[in-house]
Amino acid sequence: MKKTYSLLLLIFVSIGFAQIPSGYYNTATGTGYTLKTQLYNIIKGHTNTGYAGLYTTYLTSDVDNFYENDGTILDMYSENPSGTDPYNYTTGSTQRCGSYSSEGDCYNREHIIPQSVFNEQSPMVADAHFITPTDGKVNGMRSNYPHGLVNSPTYTSQNGSKVGPNTTSGYSGTVFEPINEFKGDIARMYFYFATRYENTIAGYSYPMFDGSSNKAFTTTFLNILLAWHAQDPVSAREITRNNAIYARQNNRNPFIDHPEYVNQIWNTSADSQAPTTPSSVTLSSKTGTSITISWTASSDNVGVTGYNVYANGVLKNTVTTLNTTITGLTNSTSYSINVSARDAAGNTSALSNTISVTTDSTGGGGGTATELLFSEYIEGSGNNKALEIANNTGNSVALAAYTIKKQTNGSGAWSTGLPLTGSLANGAKYVIVNNSIASTCFVKSSANISTTATELTFNGNDAVGLFKNGVLIDIIGTFNGGTANFAIDVTLRRKSTVTSPSTTFNLSSQWDTYTTDTCSNLGAKTTQTLSVETEEKTVPKLKELLLYPNPTNGNFNIYFNNISSPYSIEIISILGQNVFEKSNITDSLSTINNLAKGTYIIRIHQDSETFNKKIIIN
Repeated sequence: MKKTYSLLLLIFVSIGFAQIPSGYYNTATGTGYTLKTQLYNIIKGHTNTGYAGLYTTYLTSDVDNFYENDGTILDMYSENPSGTDPYNYTTGSTQRCGSYSSEGDCYNREHIIPQSVFNEQSPMVADAHFITPTDGKVNGMRSNYPHGLVNSPTYTSQNGSKVGPNTTSGYSGTVFEPINEFKGDIARMYFYFATRYENTIAGYSYPMFDGSSNKAFTTTFLNILLAWHAQDPVSAREITRNNAIYARQNNRNPFIDHPEYVNQIWNTSADSQAPTTPSSVTLSSKTGTSITISWTASSDNVGVTGYNVYANGVLKNTVTTLNTTITGLTNSTSYSINVSARDAAGNTSALSNTISVTTDSTGGGGGTATELLFSEYIEGSGNNKALEIANNTGNSVALAAYTIKKQTNGSGAWSTGLPLTGSLANGAKYVIVNNSIASTCFVKSSANISTTATELTFNGNDAVGLFKNGVLIDIIGTFNGGTANFAIDVTLRRKSTVTSPSTTFNLSSQWDTYTTDTCSNLGAKTTQTLSVETEEKTVPKLKELLLYPNPTNGNFNIYFNNISSPYSIEIISILGQNVFEKSNITDSLSTINNLAKGTYIIRIHQDSETFNKKIIIN
């Protein structure tokens, strides 16, 4: 069998993520179905971005920054929350369906409430709040079945989602049961749909619906959804998704923002009293990348089940203890920390007192960086402009969360941002150059990004920032520093003593200075250079690995005759960037398309052996 993989450069849209807007739910003051109608009036009339626009929304709403944290599509029907996913899909168009015959072939758009229910009408057909990216095969097996509970499956997907007869009384037809990790997510999508389309849902025929505009669901399925909502509380992934969709559609899922609304509408006999507010949030310790806090317990009429911990308004941890450590933070950065309590019914307390904590200036760790950082800056003659980013974290880093931004002439707002793509191996450098850089300075085809974007037209008084998930983590220059030049006609290289990024620029303590158009070190790897020729002479299995044509124009075949066991392919640029990776391959022939000009290492892993071949793209 032959499989084709594409390496097209993905361009991501930078969207500013918002939290709940002030006053958004001010008119949601009722209970029961009155509250539901009030919410309908708040969230109706959203911006319809179109059916094709869903894929653009998914670039920010459904990216895995929570489990593998690898920047791939987060698919509820294939995600393995406690282990390795059976397969992954990259963002962008290359792996969208298309035809499929088995899991892992492609992904498409799954309407949690099937399109046929509302005759594919707008705006329902393109409402991302209940339409998610999922594997095409599993989506097809789910078909138009309701979501329910299955004891005797007729089909089970690779992540454990099931199709089979419903086991609860009141409905014995075929249903689809997702894994426990996402049952609450799906329940809250149904509650959103019943509220957003309160004005039309009574006319929809579907086994889960009762033909009314208020209750909306049959008792059988309402009980299932209420149980899922309680068993699987709102997660950081849902909050991020809600914020991303709001940035695109201008409406929110109220049952993610206020999970207590579910019981206030559909289960009025349930506990509706929120826990008391946690108090005395106190700093216990901190490092350059972590903050440890403790607090005093809340009380509840039934019982507190856990606490949500926030940093700068973003949910970081969900715990059952009275202390926690928030990790993955940025050096020398101020964070506002607070806590809320929740109970089993989904009621959430008010936020605790807020403490402001600034992380340490260094992260420790014996000279190993805690984050990506700028390692070189060239502001030379003409268009000789370049930036280099280093990864000395000890691990490969997915770059989808990172952008470069520029402030012009030391005033005004940051630019929209230049997104980074792919992944960066440990010890490697990522090079971004102005598209008109002189070849005597740097051959632009060897760069990771060669661009005309404003971020690479900086002058000596333009601050340049490295951002992660929209938060500044490293800077060259001073934001709002005025028109004075801080680095004109100069090359800057990060001192070897600097092991972590910083949001405060200090030329003398952080950087070594070189004369105009000093470009000789740009892109130099910090890890040992691979001796491909030596390895080709000493590894016997290489005779079973063919690359053709070689050299090539960017499209070539990898033929590996030894398929006695699965193997993996990595393609690594001369800068050390991992530009392609595929695991668990059992096919002898793979075709690679659209690889940019340059020299690459093709690395094969099989069993305990690793070997390499070189290919040249003209």
